[in-house]
Amino acid sequence: MYFEHNPFVPAERSDEPGRRTSKVAIVGAGAVGSTMAYAALMRGAARTVALYDINAAKVKAEVYDLSHGIQFMPMAEVIGSDDIEVCRDADVVMITAGAKQRPGQTRLDLAGATINLVGKILPELLKVAPDATYVMVTNPVDVVTYAALKISGLPTNQIFGSGTVLDSSRLRYVLARETGVAVQNVHAYIVGEHGDSEFPLWSSATIGGVPLLDWPGVHGRPPLDAERRTAIADEVINSAYRIIEGKGATNYAVALAGSRIIEAVLNDESRVLPVSTLLSDFYGLSDVCLSVPSVVYGGGVADQLPIPLSDEEYDGLKASALSLKQVAREFGF
Repeated sequence: MYFEHNPFVPAERSDEPGRRTSKVAIVGAGAVGSTMAYAALMRGAARTVALYDINAAKVKAEVYDLSHGIQFMPMAEVIGSDDIEVCRDADVVMITAGAKQRPGQTRLDLAGATINLVGKILPELLKVAPDATYVMVTNPVDVVTYAALKISGLPTNQIFGSGTVLDSSRLRYVLARETGVAVQNVHAYIVGEHGDSEFPLWSSATIGGVPLLDWPGVHGRPPLDAERRTAIADEVINSAYRIIEGKGATNYAVALAGSRIIEAVLNDESRVLPVSTLLSDFYGLSDVCLSVPSVVYGGGVADQLPIPLSDEEYDGLKASALSLKQVAREFGF
């Protein structure tokens, strides 16, 4: 059964001239999926937002709740169903459904249950949205993205993971807080696994164009020495665990990060984002999905950027890749 924000208006009206027909399907109406729908609607990311979940009552309630505020958002339609047909002809499919991470549990602990779920749902999605760009958001995103590539047989540009887009946003927030500079002027990436082996690229980070490693400090704040950088990295890497311990799930920031990815695809922006993609001889690393700065455009992911790495950063990326490969092998991929 389908649920729409206005039962008197059909969901598909693409014959109207000048009407945007972009459609985002969000798989999973839990904390992340429903907030992703809200963020996409508020940002005007797509003309139609479709929620799919096997829990019909939950998805119906989420669609109604979102729809009751539709007049305060950019023009859009909200539909939802426990029928996979609601995802038909989507331009972007965001897969948020997966096992819920519990306090004290690592993202890699979730791998088995989530891979099994993706293995069941992905073939059905491909029947109704074969040309969509697929973005994996569910954890552990890197291993799940690799498994999804193997299961789907899709080209590597068409399916990728949200990766460390959120982690990099967390890093920039903390750096902005510590330096007293607007976050929009902080440019820094977290790379590798979206998880415990991720790390910041300090050597290429800048603040207002100044290399972070040369940052002199402003507003009476000290430079970012090695001790402060270590503390910042620890805060960023462990922030999700702290949030989960306090409120049970992360949802707001990941939804905003996901919406930014949606916009980069639908608007064909060629935006550089640290998404999780399949590496092929990236500094000698291949056959593993992890996050490095990549160009996201209308067809998905175009290229990974050969961002300069220090010896320590290269070692960290290699260690992250080996860890993810080992987990993938444990699940037969």
